Amino acid sequence: MKKLYGTLLDGQQVHEYTLDNGRGLSLRVLDYGGIVTELRVPDAKGETANIVLGFDNLADYVERNDPYFGALVGRYGNRIANGRFTLDGEPYLLVQNDGPNSLHGGPKGFSRRMWAVESVSPMDILLSLVSEDGDEHFPGRLTVKVRYSLTPAGEFIIDYEATTDAPTPINLTQHNYYNLSGAGSALDHELTLNASRFLTVGAGLIPNGMAEVDGTPFDFRQPHRIGERIGAGVPQLLAGHGYDHTFVIDGGEDGKLVHCATLADRVSGRVMDVLTTEPSVQFYSGNFLDGSLRGSNGQAYRQGDGVCLETQHYPDSPNHPEYPSTVLRPGETYKSTTVHRFRHEQ
Repeated sequence: MKKLYGTLLDGQQVHEYTLDNGRGLSLRVLDYGGIVTELRVPDAKGETANIVLGFDNLADYVERNDPYFGALVGRYGNRIANGRFTLDGEPYLLVQNDGPNSLHGGPKGFSRRMWAVESVSPMDILLSLVSEDGDEHFPGRLTVKVRYSLTPAGEFIIDYEATTDAPTPINLTQHNYYNLSGAGSALDHELTLNASRFLTVGAGLIPNGMAEVDGTPFDFRQPHRIGERIGAGVPQLLAGHGYDHTFVIDGGEDGKLVHCATLADRVSGRVMDVLTTEPSVQFYSGNFLDGSLRGSNGQAYRQGDGVCLETQHYPDSPNHPEYPSTVLRPGETYKSTTVHRFRHEQ
């Protein structure tokens, strides 16, 4: 189903598309930013609720979406330190929009673009975007396709694909904030992460090392309530104002689809398993939500009201040759898949 959602200042019409698997799982997405405005999931009693944070109007998505609610982000998700990198001996200075750093592709990244709808069916939509050479100062003309699909088995799948005519870094992800109860805080959710290591961060949340999770509040290899240790006061939680760290997925280095996370709400019974072909997942506990933004359900969003599990490559990879490469070259095809598998427990 397609409906007019609003009109941009330049006159472009923005439409919202609804996907539905016929079994209680439905998704609404805009062709502006590829933004997921609603994801309804049944609970243990079969009652559905919207489990993602967002606004109820286009103006807020355009003017106030600094948290990137529901958006596709690129050309490079997460941060590049000082907006600088060198590729094949050529230095590049990106548009800086997070202090001195480049965040999520710059101030006019993919989350703030109109995407073309190439095809749509009751359970599937294919979006595409061309990012020209020099876009936010990235090199190469990049052609991107992203498919959102639902399955009868209760899955929300995101497939990414891209090609380029010149070498360029690329790191695409999707920025849903999940609250499986549909309202209130997500800090009581239980989180499991298939990760023995995480990237430590310094100033500006730029990675400055890798550490074992063992014996720290970052050990989610067994289920823990998110709010259980968030106030522990250890240096890394202080640096991130909570959890805002990249977790290295165990067994995630070969590009195969592996389980990376499970998020569970014991009140509603909703459980979300996340599988991905990416090597890491950014766990963000919504630390910068300060009550100044009011969501589609009328709730003033505060820290922990939604949490992100952004599957991706490591932040600042173009400046770390020891990290898995994010460079895409002509003749290659960037491919990535993330599966959100919903179930419920009584």
